Amino acid sequence: MDRVGVYVRVFGMVQGVGYRFFTQRKAREYGLVGYVRNMPDGSVEVYAEGDREVLENFLLDLRRGPVMARVDDMRVEWREASGRYRDFSITF
Repeated sequence: MDRVGVYVRVFGMVQGVGYRFFTQRKAREYGLVGYVRNMPDGSVEVYAEGDREVLENFLLDLRRGPVMARVDDMRVEWREASGRYRDFSITF
């Protein structure tokens, strides 16, 4: 399988509802590396690397989000894996 990266911006009610913790937990369950962080405009930025098929399943989870979240839109960009991440973390 080929390792790839995916950059995602998630819009909706995604801050203050546990979205970053949900994302980190799911990413670690899938064995992905990268980060998640809140953005000043109220969106959440996610970057993850792993096998494309696994990342596609991860994106389905991101679209659902945790119970209190509401995802209105997701912008997804596929990229080459950078190889610079060793785990999946919440950054600020």
